[in-house]
Amino acid sequence: MADKNTKKRVTFKFYNPEAREVMLAGSFNAWNPAARPLKKDARGLWKTTMMLPNGDHEYRFIVDGEWVVDPDCVEKRMNEFGSHNSVITV
Repeated sequence: MADKNTKKRVTFKFYNPEAREVMLAGSFNAWNPAARPLKKDARGLWKTTMMLPNGDHEYRFIVDGEWVVDPDCVEKRMNEFGSHNSVITV
């Protein structure tokens, strides 16, 4: 059984060449959109890597001020605002 204190490297990616700013907010950073900006590469792929503990983590991207689910994430959960959060299991 995995140790709860173990953290794993997780890379979040979001493709949008037209975006001016992409942030990551989730259960791992108190849903603070300013806590985790992503960096864009020359192809328009935004990325950031974090160390996350084992378990389920809900998150959303904030793209130019608009909260969106991760289009590449299959698992989603309903949130208190009537929309969905993406879910990653570490």
